[in-house]
Amino acid sequence: MQLIFKIAWRNILRHKGKSLIIGLILFLGSLLMTVGNGVISGMDHGLEQNVVNGFLGDVVIISEKQKTDNILLDFTGTLIEPITNYPQIKKLLQAERFVSRFLPAGKNMSLALSDDYNATPGFAYLLGVDFAEYQAMFPDSLKALEGRLFKPGERGILVPKKARDEFYNFTNRWLIPEGCSLVEANLSKDAKENLKTIIKADNIVLLGMNENNSSTDLRFGIKGVIAYRTLNTIFGHFSITDIESYRECLGYFSSSAHAIQVAKEDQKLLDLDTTNLDSLFGTESLMVSNPQAKPTPAPAAIAAAKAPADVDIEAGVYNMIFVKLKKGTSYNYAVSQLNKIFTANQAKVRAVTWKKASGFIGSMTTIIKGSLLAFVSLLFLVAIIIIVNTLTMAALERTPELGMMRAIGAQKQFVRLMFLSETAILSLVFGGAGFLLGAIIVNLIPMLNITSANDMVQLLYGGDIFHPLLKWTDIVVTLLELSLVTLIAAIYPIRVAGGIKPLDAIARD
Repeated sequence: MQLIFKIAWRNILRHKGKSLIIGLILFLGSLLMTVGNGVISGMDHGLEQNVVNGFLGDVVIISEKQKTDNILLDFTGTLIEPITNYPQIKKLLQAERFVSRFLPAGKNMSLALSDDYNATPGFAYLLGVDFAEYQAMFPDSLKALEGRLFKPGERGILVPKKARDEFYNFTNRWLIPEGCSLVEANLSKDAKENLKTIIKADNIVLLGMNENNSSTDLRFGIKGVIAYRTLNTIFGHFSITDIESYRECLGYFSSSAHAIQVAKEDQKLLDLDTTNLDSLFGTESLMVSNPQAKPTPAPAAIAAAKAPADVDIEAGVYNMIFVKLKKGTSYNYAVSQLNKIFTANQAKVRAVTWKKASGFIGSMTTIIKGSLLAFVSLLFLVAIIIIVNTLTMAALERTPELGMMRAIGAQKQFVRLMFLSETAILSLVFGGAGFLLGAIIVNLIPMLNITSANDMVQLLYGGDIFHPLLKWTDIVVTLLELSLVTLIAAIYPIRVAGGIKPLDAIARD
């Protein structure tokens, strides 16, 4: 075997031109595959860390009536089905050892209204939570650019910078936190152009949207303008409000103890048989004059009110439950176990992984990895064709030499192993060099601290910073593919070389 490698190395040096062509192809293929795998792995890891630790958790629980698993970035206006039995689900989650933390939340779309009746209503995506629990679930996930974050038990809204820019484009109102002044440096490009005529507002009126058209237009006091620490251009669509304000805006109620109190006269209207028109025209007066009665507070006043201390907030309506798993727990195992438990207890909900819940974000890595695999496969196919052609020509040009070797006793197996050794050495040297350079590039890129504010670029980065990551699986895959290309490319030339006979050398001369 040592003799074969010596002869193979000598032949490589003798045919430098063809060897260099083969080597460069193997070098480029290995380099691109290594860097590509590093970028994909970095994106996958970055998205998982940023989405799981910053917004969704590992698993999301939704109503079994929910038609689609994509509940994060479905901007079509499709409503997310409510969950009305959170106390039951809470007990089930607390009993599971692989569950680390969980957080119930409301998420749906609302219309952003303006005091200017000529202005076009905008859209606002609301995330209703108990903010103290939200911060415990997702620590340091956001920061206040202007104003402040919520105080315990406070009602209002936190508006992301991106959502504020969109609101201005629709309503011509520039939102600022209560008690704060205008910060010109934070104005959008359009707002700066209209600085002299800009209209400021420290509150926003939102009209919730639900399937029963029973929502309320509610005035939210703006406590702060925020930015999410990662993927802000994506998460920046979601304004955070307290869960009670969210429920009132969407037409949900927290519990029977906190349901909006209906006046006695209004209750008579609600109790009428709406299928019988005659019942709407009874003799009993439905409106009773009471000069001492206090006026019903406007929606703005309702929004500013404090929730009673004895109200069981958890007894109300939610739309989803974010779940974090203990380290080392498989997503598939957790989802399977939770769904079995929910089915057995008739909880009327189902669990999905964060990748399914985040829609196209979760499938980005699969799509890009498939595209990269197709590109590299095409590249390697071209490489195989070029290598096969080059090696075959080399074998034919060396017919006299190979024929003489056969004449002095070299067996076909010896000639075949010699050609395979030549290809293997080129693959090891040039392919290995491409892999090492690719690994160095992957490890150097994070030091450059490359950032981007573009949504699509951030998805490719897996976050705000470009951070490729080379895993052991990527290394194994790259080496296997390089070995496979070497073996396939050598099959035909080896057969040609092994088929040369001593008489072929005489005939060629």
